Amino acid sequence: MNEHSDEPQLKRVIGFPLLVLYALGVTIGAGIYVLIGTTAARAGIYAPVAFLLAAFVMAFNAGSFAEFSTRIPQSAGEAVYVHAGFGQSWLTLAVGGSIILSATIAAAAISLGSAGYVGALVDLPQPVIVVVIIGLMGLLAAWGVAESVMFAGILTVIELLGLLVIVYAGFQHNPQIFSNLPEVFPALDDRTALIGIFAASLIAFFAFIGFNDVVNLVEETRNPSKVMPWAIIVSLVIVTLVYFLVVLVAVRTVSPDDLAASKAPIGLLFERLTGLSPVSVTLIGIVATLNGVVIQIIVAARVIYGLKRKIKLPAILTKVNKATGTPLNATILVTISIIVLALFMPLEALAELTSQIILSVFTLVNISLIVVKWRGDAAPDNVFTVPLIIPVVGALCCILLLFGSLIFI
Repeated sequence: MNEHSDEPQLKRVIGFPLLVLYALGVTIGAGIYVLIGTTAARAGIYAPVAFLLAAFVMAFNAGSFAEFSTRIPQSAGEAVYVHAGFGQSWLTLAVGGSIILSATIAAAAISLGSAGYVGALVDLPQPVIVVVIIGLMGLLAAWGVAESVMFAGILTVIELLGLLVIVYAGFQHNPQIFSNLPEVFPALDDRTALIGIFAASLIAFFAFIGFNDVVNLVEETRNPSKVMPWAIIVSLVIVTLVYFLVVLVAVRTVSPDDLAASKAPIGLLFERLTGLSPVSVTLIGIVATLNGVVIQIIVAARVIYGLKRKIKLPAILTKVNKATGTPLNATILVTISIIVLALFMPLEALAELTSQIILSVFTLVNISLIVVKWRGDAAPDNVFTVPLIIPVVGALCCILLLFGSLIFI
């Protein structure tokens, strides 16, 4: 059945503000509210530099995704981008499967982080909390994309405000943070510090994963050729600035060992800075992590839907429900898969595995753009373009971070 049949299609209901909030919501979650302790344990006071390194790598990838999102405005973004470059069905399926897997694993990681914050307030076994969280977020994702993205946008505003409160309190607590900024940058001959930064960068990279998920909403975005590239760029700039400031405040306020030992590190940081109960920030941490779970469910289901154009998948998985306008069966399958992973894998392992999968996929996407540009493939009008050097450097950075992190961890 083709695209012009009576089969229900995705609805274009998302504009620029919601798309940016979506990007921020999928990016800011477990990466900063939970994994800040792990990066501090590996890089110590130099953890902010690990986040800058991850942002540097991500910037080149953002450029490649911005161009591809306007060249090929289809769901299952990474898979169709790689198909454009290589034209191999098996590789397209492998990439699409990898994105579905990474979104599922990321949601499992974020749900464990969310359970840590919820567990600070509610005395229930972690597995029970995890199942309830994922189940509720799965129901929300199945409800409808406009509703779920609007919900995610509201949560994003709340979690951003929480982080800005942390930054403000940090500068009130220690006005000398900026004047002492050089102390968080190691000497170039300090091999131990550099190894720690590189080892932490893989976890920090997980904190930036998000803009790539935005392209999977391209078929539900109004005027995507203009909106999508700017949403990618704006969200990455905001995330980088917020992350650097929050991590800077954290390592100058709380010892890396204490951050690593806490299941709710942002709550601990707030308590140290203000002397107040961390309950309010813990609630924001719950909001942030719930946001991440629902968005990753949306992403994985949209990739399954989008793959139907390139790979023959069971119709039951790619069918859009008439009532909700969402790929309902795909959403249910993803939700169940997330529950299984969250119950049987630890948080840090899930985060590292997600980053490794994404770095591998990003490498292929960058190489695909190089091939497309080299061949001189025709592109639609008003395509956002980047110089060839962007995907070249993007691919090299991903390879270096992937293999360097595998050595150091």
